[in-house]
Amino acid sequence: MRYFIRFSYFGKAYHGWQNQPNAITVQEVLENALSTLLRKKIEVVGAGRTDAGVHAKEMFAHFDFDLIEDKIELVYRLNAFLPDDVSVQEVIQVNSDAHARFDAIERTYEYWIVQEKNPFYSDFTHFVRQPLNIEAMNNAASFLLEHTDFECFSKSNTDVKTFNCDIRQAVWKKEEDKLIFTISADRFLRNMVRAIVGTLLDVGTAKMKPEEINTIITSKNRGEAGVSVPAKGLYLTKVLYPKNIFNE
Repeated sequence: MRYFIRFSYFGKAYHGWQNQPNAITVQEVLENALSTLLRKKIEVVGAGRTDAGVHAKEMFAHFDFDLIEDKIELVYRLNAFLPDDVSVQEVIQVNSDAHARFDAIERTYEYWIVQEKNPFYSDFTHFVRQPLNIEAMNNAASFLLEHTDFECFSKSNTDVKTFNCDIRQAVWKKEEDKLIFTISADRFLRNMVRAIVGTLLDVGTAKMKPEEINTIITSKNRGEAGVSVPAKGLYLTKVLYPKNIFNE
């Protein structure tokens, strides 16, 4: 039987999601916990691959196992076994061919910025001292919805077959003492959100005009876009699936 597991993690201590030979990852920690508690080697497939230091408020992965009679108890035991920076919310039985990565129809990220030094936010946000023109940044962000090829924001030497993404939302909002950028799409390229944020910050600090983002996108050149902002401000916040893959 196939199960989805819904969980979250604070990424500071991990070298990203995906298993690596010489570094601790979220996938490794989750697989070890499931394997120990279910007394069988469990391999999980995640909804995506977050980079080192990136956080997830909502992440999904799938795994196969025999009938789990008490999924609520398994969630309780997993949370008791896992480190404090990883938390499981739910284990859900799904169709046998459901896939955590390929069946996801939309993903949403947030990037958090603060403009006043705050020791309590040092591991959660990116500090930007310069004044930012939020209206100009939102103007530039709106152009993202008019394009599909985002090779200019992709990490170099990546092995993807296409750079096309369907961006459905891209907006900056001030929320209390944070400035939050929210972006939703069907898929994202490696390093894409951090490169977009870095480019939009160039607009916010008047290093470039909002409409220049069109020229950057059509160039398909990573060197034309802004620098990538630090991973610690990035959060995967939502992954959406079609309802017909769930059989509960």
